[in-house]
Amino acid sequence: MDTAPTNPSPAGPVTAVIVVAAGSGQRLGYGMPKAKVPLGGDTILTHALRGVAAAGIAQQICVAIPPGDSELQALCEAFTQEIAALHRRTAASGRGVPVPLVTVVDGGASRAESVRAAMAALLPAVDSVLVHDAARALAPESVFHRVVAALGAGAAAVIPVIPVVDTVKTVEATTGDGVALAPEVVTGTAAREFLRAVQTPQGFARDILQRAHEAAAGFDADRAALVTDDAMLVELLGVPVHAVRGASQSLKITTPLDLILAEGLLEGPLGARWVEG
Repeated sequence: MDTAPTNPSPAGPVTAVIVVAAGSGQRLGYGMPKAKVPLGGDTILTHALRGVAAAGIAQQICVAIPPGDSELQALCEAFTQEIAALHRRTAASGRGVPVPLVTVVDGGASRAESVRAAMAALLPAVDSVLVHDAARALAPESVFHRVVAALGAGAAAVIPVIPVVDTVKTVEATTGDGVALAPEVVTGTAAREFLRAVQTPQGFARDILQRAHEAAAGFDADRAALVTDDAMLVELLGVPVHAVRGASQSLKITTPLDLILAEGLLEGPLGARWVEG
C-alpha cells in the first residue's frame, strides 16, 4: 500500500525511514503483535509513526508489518489520513506538516529480513535510510535530527547512543565438580566510560546499508542470530559507525514494565506529538 505525499520533496538528500513493526511482542504478554499493543489510547505503532512524521525528515516511511496483517495495514492507512488532515489544517499558516509517502510491506521471520523487504520498496531517489524500531515509539524528534545531520555531514553510518550507567560484568557458567555456589561466575568488569547503549533510529547511506544486508543474506542461522542491529552489519563491512546523542525517552518497549514507563512519559510533554500554530 502506497499513499502519495501531498507536498513536494524538499531540496537536498532524499531520506526514507524504515519502521520495523513485525515483532511478535510475546514478552509484553498481550497475545498480539507488539505494534498493536495499546499505549496511551493508541497503538505502539501509531505513536512511532507520529514521531517519525513529527521529525519532518522523511520523504518516505516504509513500514514492515507481520505478513497479511490487515489490522496494521489499516492502521497505517489511518495514520496517512491523519497526517494529511493535519497538513491541510496547518498549510494556511505556511507551516504545513510534511506528508511523506507511506509504504507498507510484509516483514520477514527476522528483523534483518524485514529490513531487506522494506529496502526493496524504497523510492529510487532515496539517498539516506533510517531504520527505526516501532518499539521505540517515543523517540524524540531531536534524535532523528541529530542522526540526519551527521549523515548530511558525510557519515556513512550513524547511531544514537546513551551512556551506560550500570556497572557491567562479563560472566561464564559455573563449571567443575561439586555443588556450584551460583549459576555463573564473574570473569571481568567492562570499562564503563567506553560503553554505550544503542538506540534507533540508525541512519545509513543507502548503498552502504544495501551492501551490508546483501552480505548478511548469506549468513548461516548461527551467525545471523548474533546480529542484533543494522549497525553491526555495517561494522562487518569495515565501515566506520559514528555515534550521536540519543535520549532516555527512546526506551524500547519490550516488557510490561517498559509499557508502564512509556505510559508515564505520555502523561508529560510527549503526550502531544503535534504542535499547531
